[in-house]
Amino acid sequence: MWLERHWQRITAVSTLLHPLSLLFRAAVSLRRAGYRARLLHRDRVNAPVIVVGNITVGGTGKTPLTLWLTALLTEAGLSPGIVSRGYGGAVHAPHRVAPDDDPVSCGDEPVLLARRSGCPVFVGRDRAAAARALLAACPACDAIVSDDGLQHYGLGRDVELVVIDGERGLGNGRMLPAGPLREPRSRLREVDAVVVNGPARHFEEARNTFTMTLEGRSFYNLLNPDFIVGPEYFRNQNVRALAGIGHPPRFFGHLGNLGIAFQAHAFSDHHSFTPADIAFADADAILMTEKDAVKCAAFASEKHWVLRVDAVPDPMLGALVLGKLRQRPA
Repeated sequence: MWLERHWQRITAVSTLLHPLSLLFRAAVSLRRAGYRARLLHRDRVNAPVIVVGNITVGGTGKTPLTLWLTALLTEAGLSPGIVSRGYGGAVHAPHRVAPDDDPVSCGDEPVLLARRSGCPVFVGRDRAAAARALLAACPACDAIVSDDGLQHYGLGRDVELVVIDGERGLGNGRMLPAGPLREPRSRLREVDAVVVNGPARHFEEARNTFTMTLEGRSFYNLLNPDFIVGPEYFRNQNVRALAGIGHPPRFFGHLGNLGIAFQAHAFSDHHSFTPADIAFADADAILMTEKDAVKCAAFASEKHWVLRVDAVPDPMLGALVLGKLRQRPA
């Protein structure tokens, strides 16, 4: 949206909005104080909870990191489950997400998580209620990963991971609506780890800072997922690329680094795609993200291809998470 252009630096617009950001900061601080003083209820469930979130608005790479984390926990002998709000979805009460669920009702990210993780995924406006529903339906589950939800303090947590876009950082450092921050920068002092997606940056407030990259060179055909090609397949083709994610330039930059020439089409995060949005009569191939693909499969053609990406964090992040879980009281 247009306001985001003013979040990366101090502008006349961000300065004009600064008084509102001070009010927002005061409201955030008051709410946190309510939880600290136990005036607001924090619900702890019968399993360790790991929150993967951010302190900025927009995509930072939380979903790929959530997938990596569930794989890490599974390899360690645990049986993880995932809870999410299901941004943009119509579901309010706790609901188990199936891989073939409609992303319009459940949200695009939960459907992607259900397809990729192999773990039970529950969505709901109240994440604590979603976590309880998950544990009731899947009693073997012994660890819960909350995709987003850093600011959802009603759900007690054992580990907090904050993902930051290494390219955009914390923008102009101001809180909403004058800047991109949901919480003040000082919040980084309290989390267990800061994971920087992309170019490494040092955040003095953070106790533990780790780097992460998103890697992927394979594209699968949206109508025939078993048909997998590399970037060289699109050489000498008329290629369009579309992205309705938090930061489309990250996807477009990735394609460029793979040596693919294309025309870019950026949409807003969680955009509700229509057939017209992805129909380019002159294109030989149309490339998209996995998150967008779950919303486009119903009206895709053989021209549509999906880039699969995987998070590759510093291995020490896994050691930190598993160590925190081992320290949790039984």
